[in-house]
Amino acid sequence: MASTTHDFVIVGGGTAGIVLGTRLSEITTQRVLVLEAGADHSDDLQVKVPALYLSLLGTELDWSFVTERQPSLNGRVITLNQGKALGGSSAINNGVFAPPTKSSIDAWETLGNQGWNLDSLKDYLTKAYSSPSISEGAKEKLGIDKWATMNGQTTGPVQLCFPGDHLHPIRKAWAETFEKKGYLMENDPWVNAGEVGAFSNLYAVDPIRKERSHAAKAYYFPVRDRENLEIITNALVERILIDDDSKSPKAVGVQYRCADGRTNVALASKEVIVAAGAMQSPKLLELSGIGNAGILQLLDVGVVKDLKGVGENLQDHIICDFAVEVVDDMETLDGLARQEPDAIQQAMCEYMGSHSGLLTSAGIKTYAYMPVVDHITEKGRQTLKELLEKNRPPPTSRGVAAIRDAYYFKIIEEMLLDPARPSGAYLTAIGHNPIAIDPVTGCASKPLQGKYLTMAAILAHPLSRGSVHIGSRDAATAPIIDPKYLSNPVDVEILTQHLVYLQDIANSPPLNELFKQPLKHFSPVADFNDLEGAKAYIQARGTTMWHPAGTCSMLPEEIGGVVDTELKVYGVGKLRVVDSSVVPLLPPGNLQSTIYAVAERAADIIKAAHQLS
Repeated sequence: MASTTHDFVIVGGGTAGIVLGTRLSEITTQRVLVLEAGADHSDDLQVKVPALYLSLLGTELDWSFVTERQPSLNGRVITLNQGKALGGSSAINNGVFAPPTKSSIDAWETLGNQGWNLDSLKDYLTKAYSSPSISEGAKEKLGIDKWATMNGQTTGPVQLCFPGDHLHPIRKAWAETFEKKGYLMENDPWVNAGEVGAFSNLYAVDPIRKERSHAAKAYYFPVRDRENLEIITNALVERILIDDDSKSPKAVGVQYRCADGRTNVALASKEVIVAAGAMQSPKLLELSGIGNAGILQLLDVGVVKDLKGVGENLQDHIICDFAVEVVDDMETLDGLARQEPDAIQQAMCEYMGSHSGLLTSAGIKTYAYMPVVDHITEKGRQTLKELLEKNRPPPTSRGVAAIRDAYYFKIIEEMLLDPARPSGAYLTAIGHNPIAIDPVTGCASKPLQGKYLTMAAILAHPLSRGSVHIGSRDAATAPIIDPKYLSNPVDVEILTQHLVYLQDIANSPPLNELFKQPLKHFSPVADFNDLEGAKAYIQARGTTMWHPAGTCSMLPEEIGGVVDTELKVYGVGKLRVVDSSVVPLLPPGNLQSTIYAVAERAADIIKAAHQLS
């Protein structure tokens, strides 16, 4: 068994792992090793071209995790697509780069993480990306001309742009419709961390080349010649090596399996940093004897640290969409989804010839962070209060999970009762969703004839909590994943209200002018007109937005925490976790911008801990 020694060993070459490897290797005296289970597909056309991301799902670049059957989703098994490649999920995701809100990040500190709030994280958010340059003439078409302030020129590694054709009518119509409703974002949400309102979203796409800007391309490729930074791909880490001879166990390295079947050891003189994602990080901790002793003992895994929060507190954004047929002259991705030869040929010619056309975007153009509008009225507010009271955790409940749930309920209750904070996020995509479930048959949807606009509602801050745990001692075996989507009745009601309001948005001018009249939904059951119809539709259609988090939460240990505010694992020295699993509360939109910021801050924390500068 071959053995090598490094200062830092990082498990996972995904979004967080690549940031850490790049930043820690800035100190030339430090030897940094990154171990990635997947391969480097950065030069693959399907990775580069934004509109081709769907072709990556279910391939060797995707872990393709599956959940247990979900009772609140008609007993369906949900596929959780997560990146298995250099760059992780940033190499296969849709690419939306959405801002967190101040209330969602400040809640981290309220949960017991002193010093973790938006003020402390904001500089790390802007450190990660370069904001696009926008001409004055384009601002009106992008629906951002009303912003009193706009983001300055940040110069971070990840390149951002407003996706696709700036003249596409959806952005202006979306902005004007929400302005009429009183919900247009007043400022650039990246400047003032706007809480509620509509805005045009950014993409992690290079504004010139129109290629995906993912962690490996943005962070690693410019510095890949560093002699002190080594990345090994196709390396599956099987367990963390722990010296537990003393009363204070500590990580000393990892054991990993290469593509050729050889087993190697990488020793870490300073730290092992786990950055394997919300599914794999708790799995690796449990395989290494760190987790709930009861679960470990069932599989004859020796207990190093009885840490009950490992694999618990799983939270994920659930999304539900519907599609409405649009006017004939509106540009959509439907022709590409149907694989029409003429549409594909035209799109490829435009993309290869001038970095333009439909392939430059995965389709999502607009966003909104919203409260439940109906709950702002006196009657609606009273209904909400009754709903919360009915589902409040019993004060007599005991145990780590019960204490944790009480903390979260209080925070999310405050968010729901404040009309200036979002409980949902909305988005539009130009085209029918080709991978969602048909709400009538329960089978995969088929491409539709015609042109469509997809509108989706996302539950921003779910109360439902699930888990991910090992079911085998084999590191190659996927963990048992049970998100328990919509298991909390409050979540069902909030998502339903948002989906019904989104139907109202679709019927409101000037957005409704983009649709054929009368409105033609892609499915009869999508044209629901009451809450019960919407609930049934969510059960049949709702799915994951692929934002799992919280399974190694940064929380006090007594309420289910796995890592402290320096992201160190409780009770095990020289071991940290840095990825989406440490996020204690989801932001309302896409997660990747927040993970970049957490990883950037973690790198500074680690440098300071070892007096590296």
